[in-house]
Amino acid sequence: MHDRRIFVKRGAVALLALGFAPEFLAQAAAAATRRRKVLVVVFQRGAVDGLSMVVPHGDAAYYAARPTIAVPRPGRDAGALDLDGHFGLHPGLAQLHALYRNGSLAVVHACGSPDPTRSHFDAQDYMESGTPGVKRTPDGWLNRLIAQRHDAEHVGAMRAVALSSRLPRILQGAAPTLAMTSVERMRIAGGGATGDAFEAQYAAAADRVLRDTGRETFDAMRTLRGVESRGPATAAGAAYPRSAFGDALRQVARLIKADVGLEVAFAEAGGWDTHVNQGGSTGQLATRLGDLGQAIGAFVADLGAGMQDVVVVTMSEFGRTVAENGTRGTDHGHGNAMLVLGGPVRGGRVYGRWPGLDVASRAEGRDVAVTTDFRDVLADVIATHLGVADLGPVFPGHAWTPGRRLGLV
Repeated sequence: MHDRRIFVKRGAVALLALGFAPEFLAQAAAAATRRRKVLVVVFQRGAVDGLSMVVPHGDAAYYAARPTIAVPRPGRDAGALDLDGHFGLHPGLAQLHALYRNGSLAVVHACGSPDPTRSHFDAQDYMESGTPGVKRTPDGWLNRLIAQRHDAEHVGAMRAVALSSRLPRILQGAAPTLAMTSVERMRIAGGGATGDAFEAQYAAAADRVLRDTGRETFDAMRTLRGVESRGPATAAGAAYPRSAFGDALRQVARLIKADVGLEVAFAEAGGWDTHVNQGGSTGQLATRLGDLGQAIGAFVADLGAGMQDVVVVTMSEFGRTVAENGTRGTDHGHGNAMLVLGGPVRGGRVYGRWPGLDVASRAEGRDVAVTTDFRDVLADVIATHLGVADLGPVFPGHAWTPGRRLGLV
């Protein structure tokens, strides 16, 4: 598998090249006249407790299984924010609740991978490769998505960006992708003269792919320098939390507003592995959820009308056990909740078939059963929002057809 990746962090640039002949800003003028659709994928690493994020307050088994960490029913002190009479959002997600009420946030519950692993490493690998149970898949599904859309209207190094110090599994593959920590830090140490020298070295390289990749990277850097000069970085009223995740979404919003050709963006939020003292309406999980909700709320406020062309999807490697454990936490489970939000989303409802939480309905007697494959959620968004008709290369081995659409978008 040929693989070209561009990593940029704190002024250090590394180029790994073996792949597509690059094109970058050739379509810039035409692209400015089109409304570019963007997909933002948020990975909650560590396995978020979907039963606390989206609380099944209408299921009595939830409260029986969690005597000390359950989120109270709506209307009670620090209770869940009701969605439909059966489900509610965690009280720390008030900004997302407002999006649900205005019809731009949808929830898919009891979804996940068909593979039963409870290993963080394996489950994350399967979710990012898009091929559950298959460890030999060399690339990520977001990279294959970019490769699937490689035509005259979809070109350039800025098409796929991870706000990360490393390129995540989900974006690794043949299509050119970029990983960076921030727009401001995309620099060559030593300033202009050093950068010119590096660019000249790559331009003179005998290897064509290395030469082309070098050109593409320096074009990207010049483009991002222009981003910094285009007005205020953040819209008034968009209050991002001072966290790594909040900053990542702030950077994604900057790239979207600057119209640099971004099609897919990836950000991650960690700290969800709550085996001990998870908490309910307050505590460590509540703090994480508060950061998630505030960051996404700020992102929506920052883009404003631009959200009409943006869809955000959250995902996590698996859910957590229905019952709390002996240390007032939860252990590795299976089924989980995914959030889908944006202007095109048919929100204001909870999608998927709820399996129930009584012991007989649980997977292996302990976990939320999976009734919706996570790939069906992603395929629904990709097919409708991005207009990709053939999803076979994106999710090989998964028999998705338009007839299986959930109708999220």
